[in-house]
Amino acid sequence: AMMGSIMSKLITIISLVVILVAGVFIYQSGSDSKIMKTNTLKLTSTAFAHNGLIPEKYTCDGQNFNPPLAISGVPPATKSLALIVHDPDAPAVDGWDHWLIYNLPPTTTTLGEGEPPAGTLGLGSGGNANYEGPCPPSGTHRYFFKLYALDLELPLAIGSSKGELEAAMKGHILDQAEL
Repeated sequence: AMMGSIMSKLITIISLVVILVAGVFIYQSGSDSKIMKTNTLKLTSTAFAHNGLIPEKYTCDGQNFNPPLAISGVPPATKSLALIVHDPDAPAVDGWDHWLIYNLPPTTTTLGEGEPPAGTLGLGSGGNANYEGPCPPSGTHRYFFKLYALDLELPLAIGSSKGELEAAMKGHILDQAEL
């Protein structure tokens, strides 16, 4: 009888461990689903290469047009895209935001040169709703075009700030790409 009691307790303990391990696995796979990136999203431009110089035409010294951008590899579950163009080298506290677009349709494959995008425009650091090209007061700055694939359309009004955009995207990024 003693051996049966030990075996019974052992089976109960093993069962609990199996349930616990399965529960942790299920919990982690569920919680990570929005964090795991598909790494298929790509953002490119025919105007300049990744880490290359942005031509004058797309700066305040030229026509200040937004450069042509190509989007590919959008994950199938994507409900909207967002784009942030940011200069981390600007003397402002958090750098300078040149262009904010959100709720771009997930079927978007290009943003044409100087063309208004199909998404909702946020406000850049200069209070600009449209693209504001590079215009560093001195030196050479870096400009990051960051594209996000999101699992929802953002409940943001026109003219939202970068802080509002980033807060709304939190936990909803399926993938991201940078140029």
